Amino acid sequence: MFILDRILPFIFSYIRPFIKWFLHAFTRLSELQRICYGARAGASRTSQVERSLTLSKRTQIQRLVLDLDGAAPYVNNEELLEFAPRAARIVMQAKRIKHNVHPDFARLLGTCVTSIWGYRRLMHQVEQLRAEKYDSDNLDHEEKLLRLWQLLMPETPLTGRVTKQWQDIGFQGDDPKTDFRGMGMLGLENLLYFATAYNDAAKHVLLHSMHPTLGYTYAIVGINLTSMAFNLVKTGSAKTHFYNLVVQHRQDFSTVEDFHKLYCYLFFEFDRFWMESDPRNIMDFREIYQAFEITKLEALHNDSTIFKTNLAVESV
Repeated sequence: MFILDRILPFIFSYIRPFIKWFLHAFTRLSELQRICYGARAGASRTSQVERSLTLSKRTQIQRLVLDLDGAAPYVNNEELLEFAPRAARIVMQAKRIKHNVHPDFARLLGTCVTSIWGYRRLMHQVEQLRAEKYDSDNLDHEEKLLRLWQLLMPETPLTGRVTKQWQDIGFQGDDPKTDFRGMGMLGLENLLYFATAYNDAAKHVLLHSMHPTLGYTYAIVGINLTSMAFNLVKTGSAKTHFYNLVVQHRQDFSTVEDFHKLYCYLFFEFDRFWMESDPRNIMDFREIYQAFEITKLEALHNDSTIFKTNLAVESV
């Protein structure tokens, strides 16, 4: 199987030009046109457009991809929206596609372009949050941490900044700052977003984590799930979800808030998965965590997958 995985891409790269030539001769349409007109909107179309642009041998398109890659991490929303008409203009010139003959092509391609480089910008934004270390001397960081406690434990005031009470919501020691080392502020921002946007669901999960036999460390598990969400984005596995999301929600591109919502989905679903797995104790965490991750990766292999953040609970 390993040898086959190595050989097939080589074979495909060799015969791809012949396939493209044949299809162009038969349909009189370029590969990008065939994708935009024939593939379903969302991950199916956008992923194929991304692959076609990345593998293009046209110098103009290669330069376009490099330029957009370089600019994407630093552009604002308005500048990101300018990627679409620029890409459509360059591609249509390179492929000799006439707008009056194919009036829908620029729009269809542009939608994919905005989604592709919106995702690449999101990767950068999420990495920036992960790289930002928790600083107890930073008032904004401290306020967010205290806000997390207030949202999860509104009836129980903290007795101090450094206290064993933090273990009640699943931190390892008396000072939570040490638990954010791996995921930085991204871990705290995720936990805080879950507790803010879906407070009932977050407290529902927290209650499960306190179960006398099936319990787990809420905050630590939450930070582990931040790592899972981050890796899904970094490796590109999450493209399926985000490319479908922008189409379903009629957005132009994915945002950091969309990443937070993916995290909330993963946390809520992991809690369900954990309880249904009936673990012997917390020592089963790694095995159950890995099994859960596999189920999500398998789901993302289906180009119609979108993880819906429906976190309503009947009671807390």
